[in-house]
Amino acid sequence: MSRVASKNTSAELRVRRALHALGFRFRLHRKDLPGTPDIVLPKHRTVVFVHGCFWHRHPGCPKATTPKTRVEFWRSKFDRNVERDREAMAQLEALGWRTVVIWECETKKSERLAEVLERHFALGGEEAAQDREG
Repeated sequence: MSRVASKNTSAELRVRRALHALGFRFRLHRKDLPGTPDIVLPKHRTVVFVHGCFWHRHPGCPKATTPKTRVEFWRSKFDRNVERDREAMAQLEALGWRTVVIWECETKKSERLAEVLERHFALGGEEAAQDREG
């Protein structure tokens, strides 16, 4: 498991490219925030977690399978991952941060990713352009 990337995954890079194309500027992997969010938009007081469907148990996703060997080990590992995610999000929300979770499967198609990001970062017309430009 030490070979599993936790930063700069392909899903995370796709989200970063899409946010940048939409005009958002952000910081990466701020260690001073609970859960070390993948993407931080300080101006919008928003953090983005890009979760892998397998590791973070995306409900209803076909990638969220459990390996057939050492089932109990994997079940407890996945349960702890999900609990850690909940704790980090609760702490961030208590600190006044808005949390957004983008699932790996949502990043596969650029149109779908654009829809998801627009839904999460919906700002009205002219206000959005002004807000993104500063």
